[in-house]
Amino acid sequence: MATNISNDVGVQLAINAVATVLSLSILIFIFAGISGSHFNPVVTLSEFLRHKISMTTAGAYLLAQFLGGFLGAVLANLMFALPAISPSHHIRSGGHLWLGEVVATAGLLFLLMVMEIEGKVSAAPLVISGWIGAAYFFTSSTSFANPAVTFARSWSDSFSGIALRSVPAFVLAQLMGGCIGVALASLLKKGAQPHG
Repeated sequence: MATNISNDVGVQLAINAVATVLSLSILIFIFAGISGSHFNPVVTLSEFLRHKISMTTAGAYLLAQFLGGFLGAVLANLMFALPAISPSHHIRSGGHLWLGEVVATAGLLFLLMVMEIEGKVSAAPLVISGWIGAAYFFTSSTSFANPAVTFARSWSDSFSGIALRSVPAFVLAQLMGGCIGVALASLLKKGAQPHG
């Protein structure tokens, strides 16, 4: 955890961003052929609502995302000598933070859909991890942009944690952002289609 390396909040944020970008790009690349790299419930719900995956598949992905996130938080806690389950006390509340989550998640879904429309999904490891890494710095919320990650981070009383009572508003903002991202990409797709 970044707090073990530096007391400077900016350095801690940079450490978290770099670790996220590197690990996310690798995971997206490795799991693309297995699950389509479904790590994000907003992406999974978007795929389900657009009839790209079945309800059974969506349910399995959602279970794996939340369970995997929770177990990942437990593992991280143990690696850094914290109690296995260490609920966060870091309150993250306010319109500016929720707006940050709307922007981060809208951008994420927009980029995913545009890559799909343009047949550039193979660029996802670079594009998605790049977006999330950049959004650490240009959003007020430091870009959680994922309900499973948000829930998982509520079980780590660390720099990157979020109090459980702050989670519902973050998740609602992420769902709103996802809808906006899908809508914008759909408009772009419609505008790009040749008129005849």
